Amino acid sequence: MAHSLDIQSIQSVLRESNVDGWLFFDHHARDPLAYRILRFAPSQMSTRRWYYLVPAEGEPQKLCHRIESHMLDDVPGLLTLYSGWKEQEHQLAQMLGGAKRVAMQYSPRCKIPAVSMVDGGTVELIRSLGVEVASSANLIQLFEATLTEQQYHSHLEAGKRADKLRRAAFDRIAAALAAGRTIGEIDVKEFILAAFVREDLVTDHGPIVAVNENASDPHYEPTQASSRPIRPGDVVLIDMWAKLRHPGAVYYDITWTGYCGRTAPPEIAATFDVVAGARDAAIRVVQDAIEEQRAICGFEVDDAARAHIAGRGLSEYFVHRTGHSIGEDVHGAGANMDNFETHDERQIVPNSCFSIEPGVYLPSYGIRSEVNMFVRAGSAQVTGEVQERMLLLETP
Repeated sequence: MAHSLDIQSIQSVLRESNVDGWLFFDHHARDPLAYRILRFAPSQMSTRRWYYLVPAEGEPQKLCHRIESHMLDDVPGLLTLYSGWKEQEHQLAQMLGGAKRVAMQYSPRCKIPAVSMVDGGTVELIRSLGVEVASSANLIQLFEATLTEQQYHSHLEAGKRADKLRRAAFDRIAAALAAGRTIGEIDVKEFILAAFVREDLVTDHGPIVAVNENASDPHYEPTQASSRPIRPGDVVLIDMWAKLRHPGAVYYDITWTGYCGRTAPPEIAATFDVVAGARDAAIRVVQDAIEEQRAICGFEVDDAARAHIAGRGLSEYFVHRTGHSIGEDVHGAGANMDNFETHDERQIVPNSCFSIEPGVYLPSYGIRSEVNMFVRAGSAQVTGEVQERMLLLETP
């Protein structure tokens, strides 16, 4: 993330990964990962194909079109130019000469869509040159999904501000209900967005403020047209994510759920307990593995949460992965906690951040509980407040 390009570090990792090089490719800025990992912004429009090979040994090599010959000026290496497609393929073959296996932003069967940036035709082209294409998914984690100390602290600070605003949002709902005032999903959403501005936080979209069956749609967002009033007896879910307003800042992403009344009905309270139990099971499996210095993959974390919900007979109502990588983008490029939407075999690496957010989505209401975790070499921690019980938004 906030690293300068360090060719020697990349080459060291390549040698450990049993690949001959990492081949970056782009056309029309389709692969934002390439620019972030290589730490440069194009000096001109990218309308022609470029290639950049970091070999496990030796000097990096650049291949650019003659009319965009300065595209890769900001990265080190030997430059070769091409014009026509035949020359391009010839020069690419020369660049890859001797390589048997290179990593690219490719995922077999698109198992990990977040890193599957290279088109199938380009993969075919590289293979036609006698070179095997391996996935760069685990390499990307080391250079894109690990946080510096500064980024870690930006995440913590965003969490402090967001947790305060989350409390204020639920208090606002409770106060309106107690006073008999009308308040709707959109009113709470706009309150949170205005508070983000005051707290110098930014977000890419959202937040989610959802009542009853709207909370059963994991990606529901209220609009002026769809907004529902919040009334006594309602379940209210708030999912909010934001980061500090400065370069390199890292997101904080949470979900809390409340009930508009002094006592939640037993079924709703029990559903919350199931969700919280799944969340805690996922947290424990991460913490145990890290403390024991045992490798753990994203799919194993999802298995732990999903098994808890399945054991309570609610598996059909848990319809998404358990968590996602968090970085400068709210959905980062590291390992996801997923064995449902994908089978994520990437290991959780030190200095990475991710969400744990199981949910149960019944026809009349949905409940989700989301926390963030940060992993170091020997420890794993939840980075913000944890909802231990259903919030009760007392009404008259």
